[in-house]
Amino acid sequence: MSIGAGVLLFVVGAILRFALTVQVAWIDLLLVGNILMGAGGVVFVLGLIFTFRRRHSVSRRRTVVAQEDGGSTVRRTTNTDDTGL
Repeated sequence: MSIGAGVLLFVVGAILRFALTVQVAWIDLLLVGNILMGAGGVVFVLGLIFTFRRRHSVSRRRTVVAQEDGGSTVRRTTNTDDTGL
């Protein structure tokens, strides 16, 4: 979600900076557009960092068949892989 928010902030900032020709006396739209584009870039990069930093869980299932009685044993192991950026 933060990646989308970063893109949205960047697009709104670019519209304010480059597409509008309106001048308002009480606010500088060019400066607001620059600030929004910068904030959008920061939020986008942080969203990428947090997305790649998530933990991944791996589940393995192994079946071992005993030779004497023909029965089977199922063992389950769950490993957590922490990428730790």
